[in-house]
Amino acid sequence: MSTSVESPDTTGSAPTPTRSHGLAGRVPAGVSLAALSLGGLAIGTTEFASMGVLPGFASDLGVSVPTAGIAISAYALGVVVGAPLIALVGARWPRKRLVVALAITLVVFNALSALAPAFVPFVGLRFLAGLPHGAYFGTAAVLGSTLVPPERRARALATVMLGLTIANIVGVPAATWLGDTFGWRSAYLAVTVIALITVLAVTTLVPSPAGDRGGSLRGELTALTRPQVWLTLGVIAAGFGGLFAVYSYISPILTAEAGVSTSTVPLLLGALGIGMTVGNVAGGRFAERAPRVTIAVALVVYSAVLVGFVFGAHHVASATLGLFALGFVGMSAGPALMGRLIDFAAEGPSLAAASFHSAFNVANAIGAALGGAVLAAGLGYDAPAAVGAALPLLGIVVFGVSVTLERRRRA
Repeated sequence: MSTSVESPDTTGSAPTPTRSHGLAGRVPAGVSLAALSLGGLAIGTTEFASMGVLPGFASDLGVSVPTAGIAISAYALGVVVGAPLIALVGARWPRKRLVVALAITLVVFNALSALAPAFVPFVGLRFLAGLPHGAYFGTAAVLGSTLVPPERRARALATVMLGLTIANIVGVPAATWLGDTFGWRSAYLAVTVIALITVLAVTTLVPSPAGDRGGSLRGELTALTRPQVWLTLGVIAAGFGGLFAVYSYISPILTAEAGVSTSTVPLLLGALGIGMTVGNVAGGRFAERAPRVTIAVALVVYSAVLVGFVFGAHHVASATLGLFALGFVGMSAGPALMGRLIDFAAEGPSLAAASFHSAFNVANAIGAALGGAVLAAGLGYDAPAAVGAALPLLGIVVFGVSVTLERRRRA
């Protein structure tokens, strides 16, 4: 049974799914997409495990905990800079070759991070490790979408993102445990191993679509002239900062409001990771049926969940349920937003898809800044969720502008 796909009217067309000959050409599309998602597992683990092993590398490299936070900011900066830069530099590369090259970069810079002799080079290596983050997801998303029929594209995009969400359930706790048990360097060595497996899996299990010679620099830049691309990025940057207003300060929020011990916080965060994983899978199916409705409903519900978290954070059970809901609702809109970017940037989908993660990190910065501001003002640990609830409403406004322009163009 087929489902109708609510897609924007663009001048370009989605690539026709084609598969190459050889071993990779005989692999089921689901296996190929799973191979691409391994890179997300490595990326998600290296990004979020740094927060768990921060005290370890701060002590070993001779800096204070607040100073050590610079390394995390350096990674985020690398994501914002690297996503558009690499997408442009690699515009003419065949997409499978670019994905493999980016996975190799993950291997190199995470291995070097594990060997960093001092804090300053460690910060530089974390910046370099962040560079392939957005470009990997963007290129892998476009490549993955060519491996399935158009009506299955949203589900394929969700599968490519699956590794990132699973990282919050398995990868981050495992890497944090390794860091606590064998030293912080072992966490980055574990990421290196996952990235190396990604290189081997993508090389052997992902086909090169026939005729894939990459895109063009002109096409990728043309995508940036489309207002709808910028509006969709604005929805992401404005609408999903609420998660980070809470997540950035989740440990003191849970210990102060719910009364849990510091050692219990990672267990509660597992609920967030499970919610993200389930929401990502469900979002792929929602987006196949009604992408615009999926985005709009997710933003409204997200604001409501953040308001609920203001009250729910005071009890362990309701805080756990609230974390699950934050993860579920936030990720449920991801495939629809990624698909919208690819549709509106038909001439240069790789840059637009990579910019998805730059916008998400802008949301991270906005949310963390707002949450920190209300805490610094002495408004208490309920305040980050309260102020975060306004951000999805801002996202709804931007999305409303986007849909209005889309309908006028069709009319």
